[in-house]
Amino acid sequence: MGWQGGKFHAQGFQINDAQNMNAADYVGSLADPSNIDAYGTTRLYTLWFEQSFGSVASIRVGQLAADDEFLGSETAGGLINGTFGWATIMSSNLPSGGPAYPLATPGVRVQINPSQNVSLLAAVFSGDPAGPGCYTNNPDANPQTCNRYGTTFSFSGGAFWIGELQYNANQEEDSTGYAASYKVGAWYHSGQFADQQYGVTETGIVVPLALDPAYPLYHRGDWGLYGVFDQMIWRNGDAKASVFVRGGIVPTDRNLESWYIDGGIGFKGFVPGRADDKLTIGVAYSKISPDAIAADRDIAATNPAWPLRSGEPVLEVSYIAQVTPWWSVQPDFQVIWKPGGNVPLDEEDLALGTVPTAYLFGVRTTVTF
Repeated sequence: MGWQGGKFHAQGFQINDAQNMNAADYVGSLADPSNIDAYGTTRLYTLWFEQSFGSVASIRVGQLAADDEFLGSETAGGLINGTFGWATIMSSNLPSGGPAYPLATPGVRVQINPSQNVSLLAAVFSGDPAGPGCYTNNPDANPQTCNRYGTTFSFSGGAFWIGELQYNANQEEDSTGYAASYKVGAWYHSGQFADQQYGVTETGIVVPLALDPAYPLYHRGDWGLYGVFDQMIWRNGDAKASVFVRGGIVPTDRNLESWYIDGGIGFKGFVPGRADDKLTIGVAYSKISPDAIAADRDIAATNPAWPLRSGEPVLEVSYIAQVTPWWSVQPDFQVIWKPGGNVPLDEEDLALGTVPTAYLFGVRTTVTF
């Protein structure tokens, strides 16, 4: 039509599960063992229009997902656990997990490219993808059932702002140099966030959560900083190896997790004759906030059997076998120590101990057509 630089995109999912259960429901972990697990439904995901201005800039408007463009690592993309995508420091701390799979939200994203290798991304999203009233009568409601079909188009819960500065080099498939991607980012959420150690009584007195106060003690706003390092370190013909490291920090009083770090190594084509196969090994650690741990200590003062949370380590080893150009098979092994950060297996019977270490074996197959 003569319209230059325009692009329209729509994406939906038909999601199935087993008896309304996902892998995370069996494990009890903060890190979701599967980055495609979700509530079984037919769901609209992203729906947006983008206008580019040559190679200099672009603007995208519509229903967006932050994990499509922010905090990503190409090397970590060979792993299945969700924390290696939208890290738990985001999914555990932001309302309803933030604008990430499977819940996108209305938003605007602007990208500016000062040079071929440097990009600046900035975006604002609706603050709570679950929609208004999701937690009014049930604080533990599943946000995916509140926004069951992805058509709530929520504008509730404040605003989530995020910006990321990227340096990307040798990203072309035929590049002879070592690929590199370095990113630093910051975010701010304007909503309300409950204190991790204290609450408020009906008379307005601030007391520890251990005393079961009637209301949360809210803080206005939340923020965080993060960085991503993704670097190729070796190449020999089709074979290559890359490493990645990501980390982030947030305030301790209003977040379940206070800092996070993950890292790993990926190999491609290291098996002779299998140039497209990938082996990826990743480790992650989600640190429970000192304020949340202090709340555990308050409970333990009168109930010594109550465990203290610390953090959740994750190990994953995953191999993608490219059987044909259109079909891959991916066996996967994971270990998640202290699921939930070391929480009781049954809060009513502390003699049962804490949630045990989880060992997960699985396989994913992908058909592209």
